[in-house]
Amino acid sequence: MAQEGKRIDESRLTLSAVMGPQHTNNHGNVHGGVIMKMVDEAAGYAAMRHAGRPVVTVAVDSMTFMHPVHVRMLVLCRAELTCVGRKSMEIRVEVIAENPIEGTSQLTNTAYLVFVALGDDGRPVSVPPLIYETDEERHRAKLAEERQAYRKAQRAREQE
Repeated sequence: MAQEGKRIDESRLTLSAVMGPQHTNNHGNVHGGVIMKMVDEAAGYAAMRHAGRPVVTVAVDSMTFMHPVHVRMLVLCRAELTCVGRKSMEIRVEVIAENPIEGTSQLTNTAYLVFVALGDDGRPVSVPPLIYETDEERHRAKLAEERQAYRKAQRAREQE
């Protein structure tokens, strides 16, 4: 029986947190690991919303830190699905650092993560198809398919 599709906006979410001194590295910037954890959590919640099941991270594409994040900044991780396979989901996460006093914000990272949904037995299960409503969503899906083909080719090379 085919599953009913879900729109991207049904699982889109923003995870936010104010960065404090406990989040900093030796340079006084927010530690990259703190940002990476937030990205993984935001993507995971978006994937769970879509799948309606527990999920696990399968892959994290490279993450480039374009700008530092400082103490007292509000970090927003905006997550949305870009593409869905039979059992896997790619989620795009934008990280924005906002200075709420100055009213300024800056995109600091963009990351793509792949998740699978888990059945009651802990094994991957199928997920609902994704419904694309805009040209931008369809374009992001095409790019996601290209990234997935690259990931598969890379895995094949690593197994040689």
